[in-house]
Amino acid sequence: MNRRDALTGFGALALRALLADQGALAAPSAPHFAARAKRVVFLHMAGAPSQLDLFDPKPKLAELDGQVAPESLFKGERFAFIKGAPKLLKSPYEFARHGQSGADVSELLPQFAKIVDKVAIVRSMRTREFNHAPAQIYLHTGHARIGRPSFGAWVSYGLGAENRDLPAFVVMTSGQYQPDGGASLWGPGFLPGEHQGVRFRTAGDGVAFLANPAGVSRELRRRELDALAELNAERSAVCGDPQIAARIAQYEMAFRMQASVPDLMDLSKETAETLALYGATPGEASFASHCLLARRMLERGVRFVQLYHWGWDSHGTGPNDDLVTSLPQRCRETDRASAALVLDLERRGLLDDTLVIWGGEFGRTPMNEERDGSKFLGRDHHGHAFTLWLAGGGVKPGITYGATDELGYFVTENPVEVNDLHATLLHLLGIDHERFTYRAQGRDFRLTDVAGRVVKDLIA
Repeated sequence: MNRRDALTGFGALALRALLADQGALAAPSAPHFAARAKRVVFLHMAGAPSQLDLFDPKPKLAELDGQVAPESLFKGERFAFIKGAPKLLKSPYEFARHGQSGADVSELLPQFAKIVDKVAIVRSMRTREFNHAPAQIYLHTGHARIGRPSFGAWVSYGLGAENRDLPAFVVMTSGQYQPDGGASLWGPGFLPGEHQGVRFRTAGDGVAFLANPAGVSRELRRRELDALAELNAERSAVCGDPQIAARIAQYEMAFRMQASVPDLMDLSKETAETLALYGATPGEASFASHCLLARRMLERGVRFVQLYHWGWDSHGTGPNDDLVTSLPQRCRETDRASAALVLDLERRGLLDDTLVIWGGEFGRTPMNEERDGSKFLGRDHHGHAFTLWLAGGGVKPGITYGATDELGYFVTENPVEVNDLHATLLHLLGIDHERFTYRAQGRDFRLTDVAGRVVKDLIA
């Protein structure tokens, strides 16, 4: 046996082990303790919804509408766009109490109002970032600078895959533009590359470049991948680069996805009742279709589904980003489908062990932005207080947690930092955030960095 044969043989042995059932996507270790949740779906409203117009009513704002805000709210404060002495702005919308919990919900969210007893509304979120890209990156990676693994990548790394024919982490985007944080929001950072989120789409092949080129049969593709795997395995035996193993695993995953993805993405197989529940249309690249696809992915074993819907940046520079025209449109695009996802998961017996998260990257100010004298109503970015909601997976249902002051500017009760949110979600997945680390650049890193606490009041 010459050196090449020996290396190829060792490489083939490693390759066979790598590609066994779960292969490189297997979890590095079991969860630290019994998990309440097995999977996650994160519905991110890119641009940051106004909590003051959706979840956190403030009668004092109605009383003081149009008056100059107290100096304590803007002196020494950094805003993205507000200048001078801004005026307070009441919500244009009515609120009512719903469910046995009596949760306050805006008239803009009639479908969400029907499920309030199934969710926990967290009014006391805070973030240290007040511009979109760093705030989105911070929310999804625990750090405001690019390069850290995303939450979905950490979950994929920690829990592994449940279905060898689909990725553990899937991403879909809707709306006119992509989220400001870009691919960093679902990137693997320094984790092995196979934990990166895989972009799915409703048009074409479901995944870009998944189909074979014209004239290439499945049998030919199989032979090509076998030959490529041998070459990669030989190189891996020489240099031991873990990215080579990840590349081999991804090629094999893509080959299996050619068979599994078309059926997964075919919404025409859903009943008319289910399509109506979500407001989804087969083949349409809408948030509603993506929510229904998320349910199909979760029930097939996808570990983490991340949906982004762009357009919530309600500055009020015109009708395309104001509180009167744009905000109601975003709510119409998402309200029915978000509530339907919770209801559909529940009736299929999946909600108990699926975490559902809905929210943006920060909140909006209680003052009218009035950029350059604009006559449209809008609010600037606000990191001191925002709202998100959680459901399923061990979350305590039917509660409103935390509170803000009478103007909705500062958190006054039970503040929840981004790292606290991550620590709590990991806890529900059976992971101790302080013990869940990955060694890179000479030290151990974790999703919650050097902070984070489990918010036990949110756990059932």
